[in-house]
Amino acid sequence: MYAFDIECPTSVADAVTALQAEEAQPLSGGQTLIPTLKQRLAAPSTLVSLTKIPEMQGIEASGGTVRIGGAVTHATVAASVGQAYPALADLASRIGDPAVRNRGTIGGSLANNDPSACYPAAALGSGATIITNTREIAADDYFQGMFVTALEEGEIVTGVSFPVPEKANYQKFIQPASRFPLVAVFVAKYGDGVRVAVTGASNEGVFRWAEAEQALSANFSADAVSGLQVDDSNLIADLHGSADYRAHLIKVMTGRAVTAAA
Repeated sequence: MYAFDIECPTSVADAVTALQAEEAQPLSGGQTLIPTLKQRLAAPSTLVSLTKIPEMQGIEASGGTVRIGGAVTHATVAASVGQAYPALADLASRIGDPAVRNRGTIGGSLANNDPSACYPAAALGSGATIITNTREIAADDYFQGMFVTALEEGEIVTGVSFPVPEKANYQKFIQPASRFPLVAVFVAKYGDGVRVAVTGASNEGVFRWAEAEQALSANFSADAVSGLQVDDSNLIADLHGSADYRAHLIKVMTGRAVTAAA
């Protein structure tokens, strides 16, 4: 890696100020950034660590909502929200491996918006609200493409608010080498309908499968999606699977998630 300075602010305000320095970059869990630095694909002059900011820690569950600080690790989510939001805890418990879960953070994952990451599916599937140092952004508006979000320069994900559904489940088909999902689906049933979010499959990153949502809102069973077809025109095709294969997996994983949730 190239040489760099590191700042460890203890407040969001100080972090925002530190990030105004030339070529400064935020560091949360570092599960993507550190490998990038090791490969010399990035060379920031300063890393601003967000892990020691009390405002970005903690988990609160009340009134049918779970609020998680942006610097909370996957392992903490897995251990702490099981009673309030079991599907979210289960998702967090299966991210990567123990080393990743104990370093990676929910805010870092959502800010990076990897097209195969797990948390974007949970946030979009739950209709979550992403909280930053300046505003609140609905998940439907936040995710804008592969590695692209609504975040502006200097904006930090300080927390995420999840409305707890009546039923939910996350199913993923793992790519063994990376531990990322080849295809994964998060299904959440609310009183006003069902949300279905897919990750790992699209060239545009996480997305909602509208046809499945409509079918499942009328009949919450795996049979409701058995006759549907997924448009594969913009799905990823690589050495791990064709677009047609990923389209098939989306339907299979959705059916499994519905069955498990029900």
